[in-house]
Amino acid sequence: MTRLVSFSDGTTVPALGQGTWEIGDHPARRDAEQQALARGLDLGLTLIDTAELYGNGRSEQLVGEVIAGRRDEVFLVSKVRPENASELKMMLACEKSLERLGTDRLDLYLLHWEGHIPLEETVAAFQELVDEGMIVRWGVSNLDLRAMERLMEIEGGEDCAANQLLYHLGSRGVEFDLLPWMQARDMPMMAYSPLGRGGLLEHPLIRDIADRHDADPAQVALAAVLRQDGVIAIPKASSVDHVEANADALEIQFDLEDLERLDEAFPPPTRETPLDII
Repeated sequence: MTRLVSFSDGTTVPALGQGTWEIGDHPARRDAEQQALARGLDLGLTLIDTAELYGNGRSEQLVGEVIAGRRDEVFLVSKVRPENASELKMMLACEKSLERLGTDRLDLYLLHWEGHIPLEETVAAFQELVDEGMIVRWGVSNLDLRAMERLMEIEGGEDCAANQLLYHLGSRGVEFDLLPWMQARDMPMMAYSPLGRGGLLEHPLIRDIADRHDADPAQVALAAVLRQDGVIAIPKASSVDHVEANADALEIQFDLEDLERLDEAFPPPTRETPLDII
């Protein structure tokens, strides 16, 4: 099954992509990680997300090796560290990311989180990269609703294409205000750590629903994230078996009973809550 998410410019990407946080850090795992990413591309998981921060560039380098010869198949996302998000430093940071990735452009370049550099300067730096053809579009990560509203008041801020946020069954706070705000603007939300970190997959209800669907708990947790309109999930997979299991999550169709039980066990927010960040 292919499920697509649209950007405001009409570009579509698969709702299920591939994350690379903590990939590339261990030489002994390198071959398996490369094989997993390549298999994901074969399965249509053609959005790959990385960052200059991940492994101090090792993740980008590994991704570059995987996509060599397949660049045009891939919607490539990377992120700039906040201390590099100035007009003076972003051009160099992007050049280094492109070199590690072995490409001449990024499809989406994100501010990893807001730091001390004013957003006005960061937006201007992004625009320069667009004008130079080094990136196709830009976005942000880990910005809450108030920060997004500030961004929209900046000249050029309305060009923000996406916001990447922590989102999983155990962290649904964005559903109260930020996600609806983004959906109204056709601005995709990229969900990082969509399987949670910790004991989420051990929850008895998730295991029970997994049994009902002849699936595993990770697939249920992933399907719960993917049911939201405009959400792109970017789970990490470090083996071929893992990425194939992630792809199969697209086949899960929850019934009303499943949804009611999930909402009872993992209640949606009823008020504004602080943004969760890892």
